[in-house]
Amino acid sequence: MIKMQVIGNLGKDCVVNTVNGKNVINFTVAHTEKYKDAQGNLQEKTTWVDCSYWTDRTAVAQYLTKGKQVFAEGQPEVRSFQRNDGTSGASLVLRIREIQLLGGRGTEGGGGNAGAYSGAGNNNNSYNSGNSAVSSGSDAGADAADDLPF
Repeated sequence: MIKMQVIGNLGKDCVVNTVNGKNVINFTVAHTEKYKDAQGNLQEKTTWVDCSYWTDRTAVAQYLTKGKQVFAEGQPEVRSFQRNDGTSGASLVLRIREIQLLGGRGTEGGGGNAGAYSGAGNNNNSYNSGNSAVSSGSDAGADAADDLPF
């Protein structure tokens, strides 16, 4: 298995489609890298990654909007196509297994704690909140350290 990870910003709002009775969320992630060329000039290179997230739980789609920063992990796939001039081409698409919302445009404070969506394959996906609470009891402060196993 080949695993690929990408951190970047969404180039536009995601699109939710149904293909053969299954839901897929399609979006594009852009990663811009800045570097100096041989002459010392500052250059920018943007890499676009097409992403397909096959899931029954499309609730995350409302958060996948232009400018949002995401972490996406999955398996790369090569797709062949034919151009208008008749020549063949290929593109790299990331089949998402896990996505985490990091922040971006429209979030307060710069960072995001929106959580992570993950799943194995096409179904049984789950939402894991990025925020976790230690305890809701009134004595959770000092006594919580006593419960540590080490």
